[in-house]
Amino acid sequence: MRNDVTVIDAEKTDYAEGFRDLFRHRELLFMMAWRDLRVRYAQTVLGLVWAVIQPLATLLVFTLLFGRGIKIDTGSIPYPVFALAGMSVWSYFSYVMSQAGNSIISSGDMIKKTYFPRLVIPLSKAIVGFVDFGVTLLFLVGLLVAYRIAPTINLLWLPFYVAMTVVCGLTVGIWLSALTIRFRDFQHVIPFMVQLGLYATPVAYPASVIPEKYRFLFALNPMAAAVEGFRWSVLGGEPPSSGSHYAFAGVLVLFVLGIRYFRKIEFSMADLV
Repeated sequence: MRNDVTVIDAEKTDYAEGFRDLFRHRELLFMMAWRDLRVRYAQTVLGLVWAVIQPLATLLVFTLLFGRGIKIDTGSIPYPVFALAGMSVWSYFSYVMSQAGNSIISSGDMIKKTYFPRLVIPLSKAIVGFVDFGVTLLFLVGLLVAYRIAPTINLLWLPFYVAMTVVCGLTVGIWLSALTIRFRDFQHVIPFMVQLGLYATPVAYPASVIPEKYRFLFALNPMAAAVEGFRWSVLGGEPPSSGSHYAFAGVLVLFVLGIRYFRKIEFSMADLV
């Protein structure tokens, strides 16, 4: 009888082999995503309804505070539609960033018991996030119908800005998941980053309210391009600034470097968690 044995060497495994290994464990990826989804709503009375309640509650707060209180000018777009379009993208990004950032620490028992490509863990969070994202999109479509807002040709750009959001979320999440192993302080930094990023990104307000002298700082935020671009592709209006797209080019570089750093410490994770 022939026994096939796969030997994995941390020093000799190249990137091509790493991605092949990840592909071989694709079923584990989806199984972990399904497990997280079931655990998330297990033993709750409302179940998946929470995916609707959460964005509705945030939308209500934004509408009362920014729409009626501060009276943010959103042009011809009703404020609830404007805010929900931005919230749908930001909510997905913040979920992936926070969940992926803590994913390695929370999966310590599994990591110690068996081998599998550790990158499966943060990647599974990106899949789970699409459930809430899809529910929010359905609600957004309902608002578009209620306000009789017809889509434009810009809708063709929607997949690009969704992909931009996924990459941004995974980039930050992968870096945080790797850094949190050595520096547990990042567990406390992640909620602060989510809260600060919400107000530093044009979710509840348009980019036009940013003073001209601060626009260069605004352009450093790649999620500003993702939110503005998503909103533009769905609602029309002014396209996002090109400066934010340059920031996204930097995110792609950080994404590659993040995977490289993650793989560098991958085989020592069991000793660190």
